[in-house]
Amino acid sequence: MTTSDPSTATSARLDTADLLGRDSFEVDDEYAHISIDPAVCRACPHHACVSACPASLFSCGSDAEMHFDHAGCLECGTCRVVCTPGGIVRWTYPHSGFGVVFRFS
Repeated sequence: MTTSDPSTATSARLDTADLLGRDSFEVDDEYAHISIDPAVCRACPHHACVSACPASLFSCGSDAEMHFDHAGCLECGTCRVVCTPGGIVRWTYPHSGFGVVFRFS
């Protein structure tokens, strides 16, 4: 019986940051495919989007002002799922030719 020792594998497993670094993004500077309502975000008690977004595109300033940058969005929709109702005003896929291109190798 042969067993495989993962510590002697020739290729290391990539972490999330390395995998995301392989993706490419065509950013549409004229159209943000996700829009937030700052007033709703400011009143949000948990700001779950900050920790839930796998690309870390949401941040909350010291004044409770929510900041979001659509460049680098993975288009997964996680923010939409965890958002307080009304916080995300618009969530659509980017226009044709824009958005994320996943690269797996």
